[in-house]
Amino acid sequence: MSTHASGLTPLPQPQPKLADHVLDLFSLKGKVASVTGSSSGIGLAVAEAFAQAGADVALWYHGNPKAIEHAKTLSEKYGVKVKAYKVSITSSAEVEQTIKQIVADFGKLDIQVANAGIPWTSGPLIDVEGDEDWHKIIDTDLNGAYYTAKFSGQQFKKQGSGSLIFTASMSGHIVNIPQLQAAYNAAKAGVLHFARSLAIEWAGFARVNTVSPGYILTEISNFVPIETKKIWWELIPVGREGQTKELVGAYLYLASDASTYTTGSDLRVDGAYAAP
Repeated sequence: MSTHASGLTPLPQPQPKLADHVLDLFSLKGKVASVTGSSSGIGLAVAEAFAQAGADVALWYHGNPKAIEHAKTLSEKYGVKVKAYKVSITSSAEVEQTIKQIVADFGKLDIQVANAGIPWTSGPLIDVEGDEDWHKIIDTDLNGAYYTAKFSGQQFKKQGSGSLIFTASMSGHIVNIPQLQAAYNAAKAGVLHFARSLAIEWAGFARVNTVSPGYILTEISNFVPIETKKIWWELIPVGREGQTKELVGAYLYLASDASTYTTGSDLRVDGAYAAP
């Protein structure tokens, strides 16, 4: 009998049962989705898109309790179950407990989006006193993604299925200018390769992919001076920042049965910034 290169998985694997209609392939009805960092910005937009597609949704927040209001609004608007969970993404124990609670509350976990992250605002790395700023970025943007992956992956393995989607960044592909953000770039590059590695490890039971946004109009970039944004616009081939609604299709594809043969992939949604 032929086996996979790992020696662990008999070949061939059974084919998935897929809907005939393309719109049904993109439906999330009957699925449970969990989105970290979803009290605002990209995470909230993704959570709403999943609710629109029929999924029950778990919202994760830390310092922004508006997620509780968002959960109520999304549930009433789209007729799905939505709950908010307060979590420190830098705590392995809290992440583990939250995923267990989500499974207890919803019955399962089909989709996990590891989206929580913070920007680097401290400037040139060697000019920063101490290591606190570096550790804050790595702990949130990389270690937080690791904790989310580890414990959602354990649930996926129990179920025999699941889709993990990381929010990476074009900054994992290129070095941004004029702002200097080596720590953030390193963290996001780590997320990209971590995801590819997990896609191989989990090929027998779950899919792992990434979305790499470019400059997106969210609260996370409100601190950026207009002079810097003008440079961005000149460097982005389409000449503008993106909207969160222009991202959600990528996440929906990777979450849905439309992408059952897609794993280990990255979708850049950056107005061609990283293309040249």
